[in-house]
Amino acid sequence: MMQKKIVLFFPSTVVEQPFIYHLIKDYRWMVNLLKAAINPRKEGRMVLEVTCTEEDYQRGVEYLQSSGVSITHLEQEIVWVEERCTQCGACAVICPTKALAVERPSMRITFDDSKCIVCEHCLKACPARAVEARF
Repeated sequence: MMQKKIVLFFPSTVVEQPFIYHLIKDYRWMVNLLKAAINPRKEGRMVLEVTCTEEDYQRGVEYLQSSGVSITHLEQEIVWVEERCTQCGACAVICPTKALAVERPSMRITFDDSKCIVCEHCLKACPARAVEARF
């Protein structure tokens, strides 16, 4: 079994199609939905963590591409540089998954990379540049 984080970009013609259902049922993908958004033009973006065999992954990718869905692999990761952190909490306030969080009662910032969906909100929020994106 392999595990990958991917981003799906889908046009308005696919928004109302049950493509995630088919990935799970027909291609045996175990899907963890990390983030999803549909804009006013009904175009969507979804960040998934996928666990399946390499063969099922390739077949699922072919299905998505034939449906008009574009796929990008999350090749980067977010790294917290504790030595630079000023413990201001700006990153923790904006982190949607609580990967960056305030530990209580010490009020220290902690980082759990397994919760990170690489949304990059923390990069903009951190005044000390203690959060970096690495490829």
